[in-house]
Amino acid sequence: MASFSNYAQIQRLMADSRAVAEPAEAHGTLAGALCATGAYQYQDWLAEILPEGPAPDAAVVSSLRGLYDQTCAALNGTLMQFELLMPDDEAPIEQRTEALTLWCNGFVYGLGTSGASDPERLPGDAGEIVRDLAQIMRAGVDEREGIEANEAALAELVEFVRVGVQVVFEELGAFRQPPPAPPGVSLH
Repeated sequence: MASFSNYAQIQRLMADSRAVAEPAEAHGTLAGALCATGAYQYQDWLAEILPEGPAPDAAVVSSLRGLYDQTCAALNGTLMQFELLMPDDEAPIEQRTEALTLWCNGFVYGLGTSGASDPERLPGDAGEIVRDLAQIMRAGVDEREGIEANEAALAELVEFVRVGVQVVFEELGAFRQPPPAPPGVSLH
């Protein structure tokens, strides 16, 4: 996912467009909403993160559209290619940890606003994963541990979230199905 590699560029574009969320949180919101409803469209996401309307800047529109499309493709794919939008590994661990907490916050928000707000009512492992993500929202760097231990812990959390989101997406498949048409009503 090439556009995921430049978090700083997406962050700048979103800030210039007066986005109401950081890129990680906006991406979490997108992923959460896509898990809960098949009707969540690009324009819905833009309305969430750019309440003043999309910026006229073609770079912003192109980057956000690319992020939306790649996220949809990765979640719907069979190769487990979904990735979190996070700062590069060269960014300070505190920044990456904060981005992960924001990502999880956005994910839980996206689920909730799309009709899957109660983890107790989610099927299979989805409820437990969502509860775990709510706990990850409180993660921080442990100053008592060395950098290697903190890096390893962050990498484990990121991988847990990445895989967990794919499990939630799969288990909420029934939520994304369109409701059946009433008898005698044609959809054509």
